[in-house]
Amino acid sequence: MQIGLRKGSRSFAEARATLNWHYFTQRSGVQCLSWDAGYLVSCFYSSKADNYEEVFSHMKPTSILGLSHGFLLGHLQSTGLAFPKNISVIAVCPKGMGPSVRRLYVQGKEINGAGINASFAVHQDIDGRATDVALGWSVALGSAFSFSTTLEQEYRSDIFGEQGILLGAVHGIVDSLFRRYTENGLSEELAYKNTVECITGNISRTISTKGMFALYNSFNAKGKEEFATAYSASYYPCMEILYECYEDVATGSEIRSVVLAGCRFSEKEGLPAFPMGKIDQTRMWKVGERVHATRPSGDLCPLYPFTAGVYVALMMAQLLPPEFDGIWVFYTCGVTLVLEHLGLSCLTTRLGSRKWAPRFDYNLTQQALVAVDNNLPINMDLITYFVCDPVHEAIEVCARLRPAVDISVPPDAGFVRPELRQTGN
Repeated sequence: MQIGLRKGSRSFAEARATLNWHYFTQRSGVQCLSWDAGYLVSCFYSSKADNYEEVFSHMKPTSILGLSHGFLLGHLQSTGLAFPKNISVIAVCPKGMGPSVRRLYVQGKEINGAGINASFAVHQDIDGRATDVALGWSVALGSAFSFSTTLEQEYRSDIFGEQGILLGAVHGIVDSLFRRYTENGLSEELAYKNTVECITGNISRTISTKGMFALYNSFNAKGKEEFATAYSASYYPCMEILYECYEDVATGSEIRSVVLAGCRFSEKEGLPAFPMGKIDQTRMWKVGERVHATRPSGDLCPLYPFTAGVYVALMMAQLLPPEFDGIWVFYTCGVTLVLEHLGLSCLTTRLGSRKWAPRFDYNLTQQALVAVDNNLPINMDLITYFVCDPVHEAIEVCARLRPAVDISVPPDAGFVRPELRQTGN
């Protein structure tokens, strides 16, 4: 067995300390690769889509290529290529960040059902083993539930979701609303709580456990009117950007952009990597540092109906199953802090906030908030469609399939308060 890690991986020191030095050698090239005579399992990330030819050259007929993301298929499709026809191709894709997969796996020894749900896909099956191997791999990862998808659907929904509701669009929303709230007289601290912490805290927690309709029904009549005002004004401005984003993903443009960025931000031919600039230095994020430092224990922050209306409008415009286990970690540390620590293996997410967040910020500021300031009437058809949308029933089913533990964080994690760390309840 051979195990490869990209240069600079935080797991490198642990691997060197764990493996017998007799078998441990350092080499460049394929990352996260293991193979034997029977089959090969490889995890491709967006920053390394340039090494698949080397991986394919090592594979033997009837071996199995295992992926943790559908990105490689999208890359091959965008270049007019395909997987070798003499191998099987499967994917098992946990719906959470890598470190949490391991911690929840370990936690599952003590708490029944702890784990991160995963999707699985069988793209090619040349000898009938692929489905069994995929399901066995998912179970071995500790997935509480495994659900079927296709490799194409996986990368489209995953990348589209990251650039939209999960990361890119969220960054744009909080930038836009923070400016609006402070310009309208709120203190900087309260504006931060009503944007970043409201979305990554109570809004996400309520939707994750009960759904969007339950969030809407948690407001009184005045709150529902504020929600409807924000929702009505924000839906189409969000839809405009999401439509473009999905087309970019579906046609391969977004994937090509990520691959090119991987070349820019990675070392090549002895040249240093071009540095990716920081995006956490604005006034809002500095205010967030003060809020985190002085927050009283047990303070779950407000549930602001206008912010909820904008956020849910974005979610409904995107109409993707929300993956909130990951967003819980953003709570109390800010979106950017977690985003910037995902590393190059999540280059798509880091690029998402840089490329798409400004677009959402601009459309909301130029269209949605102007509509609110001009007192345009609420589009009641949009509100009726929201209330009656069958997606609410689907989310109820998703809530019943939630693992026993929301998310796992290290005991000494400073960015998550003790009262928010989940137990077996």
